Amino acid sequence: MKIISIRPLLVNKYLFVEIETDTGLKGVGESGTWGFLEASATAVDRFATYLLGKDPLTIEHHWQYMYRTQHFRGAAIMGALSAIDIALWDIKGKHFGVPVYELLGGKTRDRARVYFHTRGGTVEEVTKLCLDAKSQGFTAVGHVSPFLDEPRSVPYGETHAQMISLAIERIRTYREALGDSVDLCVEIHRKLSPADAIVLARGIAQYHPMFYEDPVAPDNFDSMEWVADHIDIPIATGERLHTLQEFAMLIKRRAVHYVRPDVCLCGGITGAKKVAALAEAFGIGVVPHNPLSPVSTAACVQLAACIPNFAIQELPSLEDKPPKSEVVRSEVKYDGHGYLIVPSTPGIGAILIGDSTRFPFEPRPIVARLHVDGSVVDD
Repeated sequence: MKIISIRPLLVNKYLFVEIETDTGLKGVGESGTWGFLEASATAVDRFATYLLGKDPLTIEHHWQYMYRTQHFRGAAIMGALSAIDIALWDIKGKHFGVPVYELLGGKTRDRARVYFHTRGGTVEEVTKLCLDAKSQGFTAVGHVSPFLDEPRSVPYGETHAQMISLAIERIRTYREALGDSVDLCVEIHRKLSPADAIVLARGIAQYHPMFYEDPVAPDNFDSMEWVADHIDIPIATGERLHTLQEFAMLIKRRAVHYVRPDVCLCGGITGAKKVAALAEAFGIGVVPHNPLSPVSTAACVQLAACIPNFAIQELPSLEDKPPKSEVVRSEVKYDGHGYLIVPSTPGIGAILIGDSTRFPFEPRPIVARLHVDGSVVDD
């Protein structure tokens, strides 16, 4: 069996990679470099010059070859490698007639717990989304921002006291509305300084968040360590990390309690499985980052199925609407009780369907939020 075609497909807000073999088998993957997908698509084309004509089953060898060939890495390149890796695992599962998790040691669970995305510009809107999620059977809500999801076009100008007190009050409101039967996964979006992150964490600890996600920017592992040393709630981070070595440096510092590998960014299923094994050795849970299409969700579920330290993963939406429903058909189904059912379909359990050209690529705009003084703020 040989690879005869590798196609990067820029569709709507997604970059898919479809690989075809001379036996007719096709595999699909997705790049998680969502801000710079055009660059990632170019990297896929570059990797294709190596992969064409190769055996698709020697995945680890291809991974090492692509990762180490030119010495340069980063999000666009790792997103491309990840998409290719997922597609190769998809082909391998189909070749042997089994789900990918069967090739990685078999199932450790039948269902994967998920948390529902909540985004809103007002407390009332977020509260309603949280309660809607609870009514749909979810036992956790995520992407819960104590700062709300204001447009980046709105200048930021709160005082420290306003920022902290309002943030704490919002988390209190969500907890009181939900009770203790639903976990809160609090999302900070890397917008705080280490000092502010500590103050806020101490203020919301009484509401028992499941985790405190990305309190500070991931660029400095020592800053994350300092925050972790001074708070009493678990930190979840890692969605922007590209390599196993970065996760190792974070874990070595005891700066994380839940790692958040993005299967579509950290090296595909191959890379994410290694991150999970590293975390397992330190008693750290895995919360796969999953803000993309059903292809990403399907790949994440394969990981969740075969690792012992899976904790929960995000689910972008239950809505089966265009363009997702008209481009991807997934065998991953929600059980109505807060879990995705692990499918038994060969491969990853998702395929591309229909005419993807109906949904032209929509690049993410370059828009940063500004402070009222004109400086750039993280948001």
